[in-house]
Amino acid sequence: MKAKRDWLASDYAKSKARLPERPYPFRTLSDYVVEPIYTPDDLAEFSPERDLGYPGDYPYTRGVQASMYRGKLWTMRMFAGFGSAEQTNARFKKLLEAGQTGLSTAFDLPTLMGYDSDHPFSRGEVGKCGVAVSSLADMEVLFDGIDPEQVTTSMTINSPANAIWAMYLAMAEKRGADLTKVGGTIQNDILKEFIAQKEYIFPPAPSVKLVIDTFEWGPQHVPKWNVISVSGYHIREAGSTAVQELAFTLADGVHYVRKALARGLDIDEFAPRLSFFFNLHNDFFEEIAKLRAARRIWARQLREVYGAKNPRSWMLRTHAQTAGVSLTAQQPLVNIARVAIQALAGVLGGTNSLHTDSYDEALALPSEEAATIALRTQQVIAFETGVANTVDPLAGSYYLETLTNEMERQAIDYLERIDALGGVEAAIEAGFFATEIGEASYQQQREIDSQERIIVGVNAFVEDNPSPPILLIDKEVERVQAERLARVRLERDPQAAQAALSALREAAKNDQNTMPAFMACAHAYCTLGEQMDVLREVYGVYEEPVLI
Repeated sequence: MKAKRDWLASDYAKSKARLPERPYPFRTLSDYVVEPIYTPDDLAEFSPERDLGYPGDYPYTRGVQASMYRGKLWTMRMFAGFGSAEQTNARFKKLLEAGQTGLSTAFDLPTLMGYDSDHPFSRGEVGKCGVAVSSLADMEVLFDGIDPEQVTTSMTINSPANAIWAMYLAMAEKRGADLTKVGGTIQNDILKEFIAQKEYIFPPAPSVKLVIDTFEWGPQHVPKWNVISVSGYHIREAGSTAVQELAFTLADGVHYVRKALARGLDIDEFAPRLSFFFNLHNDFFEEIAKLRAARRIWARQLREVYGAKNPRSWMLRTHAQTAGVSLTAQQPLVNIARVAIQALAGVLGGTNSLHTDSYDEALALPSEEAATIALRTQQVIAFETGVANTVDPLAGSYYLETLTNEMERQAIDYLERIDALGGVEAAIEAGFFATEIGEASYQQQREIDSQERIIVGVNAFVEDNPSPPILLIDKEVERVQAERLARVRLERDPQAAQAALSALREAAKNDQNTMPAFMACAHAYCTLGEQMDVLREVYGVYEEPVLI
């Protein structure tokens, strides 16, 4: 057999002379130059035993379960939330009837920023980008008729995560549920807010302290709950490359581990309840390699650097979502193809849970038809393609293993650069993440504008087609929310509410774990805004430094 260099110099060179290569950037979206062919020569330093292993075995490159999808398919968890609690409850039930196996809750902007629906800052935004939740009363309506012991629920909430989680658990307790049987995930990743999404309230240090409160309290009271979903998804949506998403997400995860250890927590108690959340973009093989590299890096960090002994602590379990930023308002039906390919990458990469975007999300909140098609896309992959029949079917691919190794190498380089700056919080204040993501985003846009990269329907193959009907939120939602809040304040025990808020203030001031106080606030029907105002008073409000 010819050596690779000889084949390139002879056979390939002759073919290229006869049929020149396309004027296309043969590079991944992370700017890795893709060679014409990959052979065993590219894996000279690769050790299958050290770098690959078996599924369910360290370093989990091939997946965290031995049988993977032969035993249990990934959780099909569609993101849903809009308008009032009643409207979202109806959408939840329709998705469950359609075969969805887990719920994922989107909250509106006032809720994400810790304001009640009747606050002046909330006007015009109530229920627009998710469901409005201002108190336990909303949470009770939102999950009416849904058994919290039977359906796992993910909640995309960050700064107010402790309060919203407490409301969910209080709802479950009022239903008579056993919290040791209640499962789900709170996103609770405040560092990525400072890096990418900017939905923060308090400064980084107290914000991270609130996260570690959930690490400490959660395993003792709600052992099946994932207390964080360390989220690269939003970092990618902000314009990062796949490598940056991988590195910055793992850096955030490591930062939380360090802070939990500094508090004196047992790594093998909290680490098994950490989960992750990655983006699935258009570069098919790069996305598969990213998930495989993430598991390998995390396993090595937790075992070899931080000394975790429990194999469950080494496992990076992840949810993945197709790339919202890749969806186009032009020719939106083409998004169905994008989502299918991205979802397939997630499955071949070994994701444990998956959300598929709806084709109309570049225009508005998903319509019921579009959400159903997105779910059906997952079901076609699961039941018709055969990709779930064997575990990690692409393992051993010369290209994929080379790409996995390269992504690991570049991610480790980023982790070392972040540590050299003093860690994640110092890097945030120095503007490191903003600069890196900004430069990557600018480069990607230049390539699109120059047609170096083709986006179907945007800078090539353009058509003038009318947009499909879109889902609009009735302004009546704001009135409904205001009326429910008024009833809550009128009917609750005012002394119990004040006592709970006072306990929250004292816990925050005295650096105590805040979760018991948040639970008391939830049961006392304290509103979200009241609780966040207490913490604004104690912790202050963060203002991002201006970069010059």
